[in-house]
Amino acid sequence: MEEQAIITAPAANKYNLDEEQEKKEILRHYRALLRALRPKIKKGDKELVRRAFEIAADAHKTMRRKSGEPYIFHPISVAMICVEEIGLGVRSTICALLHDTVEDTDITLEDVEREFGHEISRIVDGLTKISNVIDTNTSQQAENFKKILLTLTDDPRVILIKLADRLHNMRTLDSMKREKQLKISSETIWVYAPLAHRMGLYNIKTELEDLAMKYMEPETYKDIAQKLAETKRERTRYINEFIRPVKDQLIKGGFDFEIYGRPKSIHSIWNKMKKKGVAFEEVYDLFAIRIILDSPQAKEKEDCWKVYSIITDEYTPSPERLRDWLSNPKSNGYEALHTTVMGPEGKWVEVQIRSRRMNEIAEKGLAAHYKYKEGNSDEDRFDKWFGQIREVLSTQDTDSVDFLQDFKISFLAEEIYVYTPKGDVKMLPVGSTALDFAFSIHSAIGVKCIGAKINHKLVSISHVLRSGDQVEIITSNKQKPNEDWLNFVVTAKAKSKIKDALKEVRRTIAEEGKYILQRKLEGIGAAFNQINIDTLVGFYKYNSQLDLFYQIAIKANELKELKEFNVLGDRLEQPKPQKPLHEVPAVESAPHHYNKKDSELIIFGESSDRIMYTLAKCCNPIPGDNVFGFVSTGKGLIIHRTSCPNAASLLANYGHRVVKTKWAKNKEISFLTGLKIIGMDDVGVINKITSIISGDLKINISAIAIESNEGLFEGSIKVFVYDKEELEELVSRLKQLNGIHSVDRFDVG
Repeated sequence: MEEQAIITAPAANKYNLDEEQEKKEILRHYRALLRALRPKIKKGDKELVRRAFEIAADAHKTMRRKSGEPYIFHPISVAMICVEEIGLGVRSTICALLHDTVEDTDITLEDVEREFGHEISRIVDGLTKISNVIDTNTSQQAENFKKILLTLTDDPRVILIKLADRLHNMRTLDSMKREKQLKISSETIWVYAPLAHRMGLYNIKTELEDLAMKYMEPETYKDIAQKLAETKRERTRYINEFIRPVKDQLIKGGFDFEIYGRPKSIHSIWNKMKKKGVAFEEVYDLFAIRIILDSPQAKEKEDCWKVYSIITDEYTPSPERLRDWLSNPKSNGYEALHTTVMGPEGKWVEVQIRSRRMNEIAEKGLAAHYKYKEGNSDEDRFDKWFGQIREVLSTQDTDSVDFLQDFKISFLAEEIYVYTPKGDVKMLPVGSTALDFAFSIHSAIGVKCIGAKINHKLVSISHVLRSGDQVEIITSNKQKPNEDWLNFVVTAKAKSKIKDALKEVRRTIAEEGKYILQRKLEGIGAAFNQINIDTLVGFYKYNSQLDLFYQIAIKANELKELKEFNVLGDRLEQPKPQKPLHEVPAVESAPHHYNKKDSELIIFGESSDRIMYTLAKCCNPIPGDNVFGFVSTGKGLIIHRTSCPNAASLLANYGHRVVKTKWAKNKEISFLTGLKIIGMDDVGVINKITSIISGDLKINISAIAIESNEGLFEGSIKVFVYDKEELEELVSRLKQLNGIHSVDRFDVG
């Protein structure tokens, strides 16, 4: 079962329902599910669904969720999401009802197969394997994730049901402990939201991102939600003003359509604020206008372009913001026309144009894609994607985190379209280089690639491709892959093939190191055997004997310490005390040692008087920030902000190494942080800023840099503060100065 804590009966029932009322409530949910499923039910289906419900209800009868409700509400809710929000049918409903039974109850896969047949038992088996995917030790995690992906390419319904399961767990996360909320939210943002996006389930992807943010960044989430609520009336007025002339023209044009404005998700607004370094008030596209046409499939494209023409006659478009996914749909099936136009009051507005069929694919993703496929050869983009995944899985042997990271970049990112010299289309993830393209054609071409011609111009193998490029690869038999290649390829296939080729080169070079070691060991009277090789691998802290031989061959290790070893018989014994070959580099900022009296950081569950920790350089936390502790190999406890760029990856991949942390009040230690200030370049403004910092608030300044340009200045100031409260007080005071446009915190690198 996924991280959804349960308690067995008897348990405190927060719902305060007696047994009879509970049964009625369960039946009410079940009947609502049947109503939603009615259009898809054929003869005999109702009995099968009822049987699945009865088996699940009986199997989970003693179990309750953390909220106190009967556990059976969860599988029914997951089935409801599958039917109503993803558009799946009877078989998926049965699988959703049974999805936790094999793992959590006495029901076996054989029982499921006997009752419902092989297809359903295979999907339930896939769902059971998935549930442990991101929560075991890391090497096992890669294997589990590969199993999921193989199941996905075999039967995509497994992932769709899993996404429904995750969505319901995110909707009911309130009753979980804070550290569980953080861990589950991180997994969601790291793997499940991108998977939902790739499956074409935009609504589910958006909700997963928003819910994850609600737990990972509660203050920012509440702040944006409140501002959206406050500006709703003003937005509605503006949308109506924008829509009015367009609507009139569409009616004149004889279109059957629906037009409305919808707000952007909180998560996407937050992303825009971070990416562009702007405040909420400066995010211009807080909403998008959507136009949905009822057009026959043969006329869809034509009608969408006609509507585009009507809009751009009314409002001036931004030429670089046109997105044509009609001619080239995304690989997850998404088709639409997006443009950004200058609306009333000088505001940019995004307009999305699509047909009813395209809209269903945008909302129901993969399920709708297959419904409309009907042998149309141009609609096999999912199949191509699944084929690429299968190819990588068959050769992939890297360890877990590498594999998951490569998978995310290669298969969950947005894609670009590039062309071969003959005009064939290749789909690659954003950021792909000419070398990625070479490997996508064939690994034999990749390893010999020395350059490329992009649109007939010569470029290097590391040149980043753009959508629409035509690429011709240039090869040479003398070319050999090197380690640097791994720094600029992004596709899993290219990385995997380069690593294979490098291993082969390494193996050949290592042979020489093997002979050197043999001669040296025999020279001191020790045997060249596995025991002695393992002793040296351990002493020099290498990962394998291949590494040892290779380092000897390239003269990076000249075995100077060998004379300090004792030889007993023909066996080596390490010198005592062991002299390390490598000095461990010092951590950038010295760890803080505190006792309980003046502890800056309280770590729950620790009874030690001395806590050693380091503040992460990637996000520079200060007291008052939402933080978590991460137990790092070699560096002890490292404190990260929950909004740190690396947080989602750390929490999702290494949940078992995360320590729950909180700040204690302490005014003895100060922390370095930075502020970016933008304002009018007025006489004395710098003096006013520094007098507030140093004079009024007695805060020490570490560094200050000011640049002035055409009446505006941009300054970055690094200051030492005791905690977040002091920083917020400083920001508030600076914002009150005349002519100051914005004051934003930045992470001091």
